[in-house]
Amino acid sequence: MKKYIFIFGFIGLSILIVSCDEVRREPGKIYMPDMAYSRAYETYADHSNLQAKGINYNNQPVKGTIARGEEMPFPIAKDKAGDTTNYILAKQVKSPIDSLSNVDAKEAERLYLVNCGICHGPKLDGNGPLYKGGEGPYPAKPATLVGDVKYENMPEGQMFYSVMYGKNLMGSYASQLSRKQRWMVIRYIKTKQVKKTAPADMSGAMAKK
Repeated sequence: MKKYIFIFGFIGLSILIVSCDEVRREPGKIYMPDMAYSRAYETYADHSNLQAKGINYNNQPVKGTIARGEEMPFPIAKDKAGDTTNYILAKQVKSPIDSLSNVDAKEAERLYLVNCGICHGPKLDGNGPLYKGGEGPYPAKPATLVGDVKYENMPEGQMFYSVMYGKNLMGSYASQLSRKQRWMVIRYIKTKQVKKTAPADMSGAMAKK
């Protein structure tokens, strides 16, 4: 009796060992297949048969959602060569940022110094390292952002247009700064302009009294 038990046990163990060496092609029954198999759409994957599988996928963003980087849209397109229609139209666009926190103000200053200060100067006076009082490698003086009425009165939308698409000798900074960062830099510039003109306005008001 013990002999038969040993034989059957040996045969069963052998079958078990042999079966373990085979590659299992069928996963069997899965309790929650949606958790076992991801329905995530892989890049460049064929998704033409998803509807046939009962998966609702139309390759379109969910209605009401906003793509990353599009939370501050700028509806003005770039003008064609020789045209200024959209540049003038940009005056009507208001900045979505009306103030900066202390953290954002420091970041806006950093962004300005890194991207704009080399031309317009750390003091926003148009005397950056590239111009350097006329001794730098750039012969034409960049715009004086603080101290020139033209730029102090320039609407934020036009500033954004210039930063996004470039204007005259200034190139586009769309690849260097996100939309939010562009608005942050413009708010930083406007804040500096207000601080520069405020004391003069106050002194004038005092003189009238």
